[in-house]
Parts: sequence; C-alpha cells; structure tokens
Amino acid sequence: MPPTATYTSICSDFETTRFILPDLISDCHYPLRLNPNCYPVSRASEQWLLDGAHLAEPRVTKFMGLHAGELTAACYPDADAFHLRVCSDFINWLFNMDDWLDEFDADGTWGMRECCISAFRDPINSQTEKLAGKMCKSYFSRFMQTGGPGCTERFIHTMDLFFIAAVKQAEDRATGRVPDLESYITMRRDTSACKPCFALIEYAALIDLPDEVMSHPVIMAMEEATNDLVTWSNDIFSYNVEQSRHDTHNIVVVLMREQGLNLQGAIDYIDRMCKGSIQRFEDNRDILPSWGEQLDKQVAIYIEGLQNWMVGSLHWSFDTTRYFGKNGHTIKQDRIIELLPKRPL
Repeated sequence: MPPTATYTSICSDFETTRFILPDLISDCHYPLRLNPNCYPVSRASEQWLLDGAHLAEPRVTKFMGLHAGELTAACYPDADAFHLRVCSDFINWLFNMDDWLDEFDADGTWGMRECCISAFRDPINSQTEKLAGKMCKSYFSRFMQTGGPGCTERFIHTMDLFFIAAVKQAEDRATGRVPDLESYITMRRDTSACKPCFALIEYAALIDLPDEVMSHPVIMAMEEATNDLVTWSNDIFSYNVEQSRHDTHNIVVVLMREQGLNLQGAIDYIDRMCKGSIQRFEDNRDILPSWGEQLDKQVAIYIEGLQNWMVGSLHWSFDTTRYFGKNGHTIKQDRIIELLPKRPL
C-alpha cells in the first residue's frame, strides 16, 4: 500500500470491516533510543510483577506479551539500572492496575485509590493487604531513596488525579455514558497516567525542578502536548480491542458520536489532532524562557524526556502484543486493521 494513497479511497470498499492507521511514526521525528540496561532490567521487573500480582493464566501469557520494560527503556534511555528498574516496576504495575480497574465499579476504584495513595505517602509504615498496595510500597520505597521532594509530590499528586479520573470512568462505564470531546480530553489526560510518568523523567535523571519551572505555562503546554500525542495515538491503537469488548472510553468513539463521523473519518481526524500536538510541542519549545544556565540544562533533560515518551510509546505500541497481538510488525508496515468481532454482552 503506497503511503500517499488517501485513506478514504482505500477504505471505501471495506470501511465496516477494516480501517487504516495513520502513519504517526513518520510524523514524530524525534530519535528513538533504548536504555542499555533494557533486557536484564525488563526481565527482572516482569518477575517482580508476576510474584507480586499473583497472576494466573490467561493473564500471565497476556502480561508476558506486554513488554512494558522495553517501553520504559525507550522512555528513560539514560537512567542507570537502579532507577530504570523502579520506573519499569511502576510501568508494569500501572498496566496491570489499568486492567484491574476495568473490572471495578466506582466504589472499588475509590478503595484502590485510598490504599495506593496511603502507600505512596508512607511506603515504609503503611499497612495493606491489597496486592496492588504492597507493590506500591515496594517500588515507591525505592523511589524515595533518591527522588527529590518536588518530584515526589508531583508523582503522588498526579497519581491521585489518575485514580479520581478512573472513578469517573467507572461511573461512565456503569451508565453507558459517552462524554463530549472536551470533557473526554480533560479526563483522558489523567486516566492516561502520563503525568506521573513525566515525574519519573525527573526521578530517572536525578533532577528536581523547582515549582516556578514546572508551573510555567510553556512547560505545562509542552507536557499537555506530549500527553495528548501519547494518549490519542494509544486510543487509535487500542480501539480495535476495546470496540470488541464494547468499551466506549476512547476518543474514536467520542468523535464518531459527537461529530457524526464514520470510523475512518474519526481516525483521520485524530491523525490531524496528533500532528497538531507535535506542532504545539515545537511551538512552545520556540518560546521557552531561560531560568539560568544550570536550570536550563535540567529543563533540556526534561524536555528530551518528553520527546522520548512520544517516540518511544509509538514504536512500542507495535512491539507489544497488547493492541495487535503477534501482528504488530506487519501492521506497522501496512497499517491495515481488521476489526475484531464484538464479544457477546
């Protein structure tokens, strides 16, 4: 399939059974790098998750195809082995938390929030019988050995936002409500859990940026643009699996309902939104203020970390089996998605 072919012409004959992915990787020109500690750390972190989460089949097989350690290694390519391991444990835990929360109602999600936030606030002394909480204590006690106070507080605060948004998502799931686009984007920026992952950029680099930097509108705009690119592309990649299980927490569904678009029309619309998010990132880079030589070096490290998240998440999405099974590398080339049948309700 030539990349210059229009999606509309390609899809005109089979839009009800297939759709074409946008070429998001070509739009994201940042260099892809992999942490040299990737594979030993990834395998150790996988074993940590299996031991801590007590997974049983078929979840074990599903988890082993996740390759979250490889995502972590691409997003934190310069971290030493100790800090990469903490990041990898968190990312592995986060994906499993996301799967667990899909099965929880609002009350259950709220209970999980209380357990995990308590573990973050005092990972040494907090008490919990929940496996997820015990795993929080494990990785966050290691995080706190070197994490600066600002970075630590940003992580805890943004994880709280993640759980609060997950409660809202559970309520929408229970009622079958599909939010409007603006409301969805706001909620998705928190359910994505990108924000705590951005706090890990500081942690992994052994920096702790002051609040005057992190609250600056330009930095916040660059974070938001990164979050949007990671999140909206993920919604495209996960749409097929999610539509098969009738999940409506996806920007594809929101756009189809709100703007009357067909499936390919919604995908193409999100493609333009993703391109716009990269442009927003670059536009704000152009007006980045200076805080002095020392801080500017740290800010540059943080911004490179945001870039790593954009490009790393895109490439990883085709390496994991989470979205495309074992066909990721083929789909990365031809970008054709065959719609899965819907599961019985």
